[in-house]
Amino acid sequence: MKMIQNPILRGFNPDPSIIRVGDDYYIAVSSFEWFPGVPIYHSRDLMHWQLIGHALKTKEYLDLTGEEPSKGVWAPALSYNESEKRFYLIYSNVHCQNPWFFDVDNYLIWTDDIKKGEWSKPVYLNSSGFDPSLFHDDDGRKWLINKDRDFRPGRMDDRSIIVQEYDSERNTLIGQPTVISRGATKRGFVEGAHIYKHNGMYYLITAEGGTGYGHCVAVSRSKSVTGPYEPDPQNPVITSAAWEFTASEAAPYMMPELCNPEAGVQKAGHGSLVETQNGELYMVHLCARPILPQRRCYLGRETAIQKMVWTDDGWLRMADGSNIAKASCPAPDLPEHPFPAENPVNDFDGGYISPHFCSPREPITSDWADLSSRDGYLRLRGRESLTSRYNVSLVARRVTSFKGKVVTKLEFSPERYHHMAGLTVYYNCYNHYALYKTFDEELGECIAAYLYSEETLRQLCTPIKIPKGVPVWFRADIDGPSLMLSYSLDGENYTSIGLPFDMTLLADEYDRQMFTGSFVGMFASDLHTRSVWADFDYFEYRDL
Repeated sequence: MKMIQNPILRGFNPDPSIIRVGDDYYIAVSSFEWFPGVPIYHSRDLMHWQLIGHALKTKEYLDLTGEEPSKGVWAPALSYNESEKRFYLIYSNVHCQNPWFFDVDNYLIWTDDIKKGEWSKPVYLNSSGFDPSLFHDDDGRKWLINKDRDFRPGRMDDRSIIVQEYDSERNTLIGQPTVISRGATKRGFVEGAHIYKHNGMYYLITAEGGTGYGHCVAVSRSKSVTGPYEPDPQNPVITSAAWEFTASEAAPYMMPELCNPEAGVQKAGHGSLVETQNGELYMVHLCARPILPQRRCYLGRETAIQKMVWTDDGWLRMADGSNIAKASCPAPDLPEHPFPAENPVNDFDGGYISPHFCSPREPITSDWADLSSRDGYLRLRGRESLTSRYNVSLVARRVTSFKGKVVTKLEFSPERYHHMAGLTVYYNCYNHYALYKTFDEELGECIAAYLYSEETLRQLCTPIKIPKGVPVWFRADIDGPSLMLSYSLDGENYTSIGLPFDMTLLADEYDRQMFTGSFVGMFASDLHTRSVWADFDYFEYRDL
């Protein structure tokens, strides 16, 4: 029996939404503060996946200026209207989150060709809560589903899911919203809602328990899209947590004590359902793989898949009869369709840059990331520091394995200590490592490194003098919880800057408890005039 190995989307790829159109499958995932927004993956067999583009590619479509880490684009939901032959994508842009208020705007875009990737301008929907989804009923009506949150003292409610009709002719919501659920389990933190229709019944799938170790997928059903909905008596249908808890016990939401060594993956929740051409049923969901014993997930939340079935009495179950997420599941009865392997080395020849590269809060544009003036090089103009939430010259890609090698070659002529360029292993502006070339008044050109974490800058080595004007190779080696940083002046012989560092500091669970994942990338900073350029000859990333 062919098996699909989880995760199917490795590294920072959370909150998956899946659809099938003909023989093609598509998944959209959250991107938070990273640009371009909403990665979209394609498959023909549910086993092999390829990044085909992003839905939100310009500031006209998505303005993330100054957004805090882990804000921005949450939980995009893909759908397809067969009669219109049109793809819809609906998403949240979260600006502020605290115990009382969520400042969020929900939008809808569409395209008739998802592979070409030319999406409409965003249509504003509402701001009452995050994780919106669009349901296309078979009578032609469309319905918006999203979370609704009561922030009032003494009446705070973090469980409500609402539904409201959407008029696609006028691009507006009509009627009044109806509360259709306050949760299908006792775990609380109800979100990530989708509606599906099966044998005349409406099925509401929700994420509950918070997006930590107590996460789960729950199901309710109704004869009407507006309810009332009956929870499945055997909820949750997918989880990693082996025992139940109540919302009052779920603070902080990560709940690492619920880490279950018997589960194939952790944090299973936020499910999305798809049926194959042959009638087989699968659910994708987010998951995580912690480094033990720290129980820190520096790869972030990833995407996994489980095989599902309908029971005789009309409920949804995992095909193996359990509800604990597995590290693998039976593949569908479809021809295997692998994609060509990606070249691990991006040499920037011909101005090509891999679609896997992204940047925090703004698109990669030629005014600061130049691919044309020197063929075969990515030239970065130094701007703000890596701790900034604004104009940061950082081009990075997801870390997707617990064992990997990263190398880049830099040509750079710093003239002040304000000038820095090199390699970063980066979680966000609050947590990252930097290995870079800079200038010192006594040493001249030199190598330096730091860790920025918990609002403290820690020097990782004494600055190392190097000859003026020589290229420098920077290297990062990731091995489980360890990170080794080194440099070379010939590309062959590397010198480590110290003992292995702690890779698990770049994890969702560390410090501020956030929602993204670790990246590796090239950066340049000019804290004097924002004008110095750094030339990167290539960037190599290999999973080992």
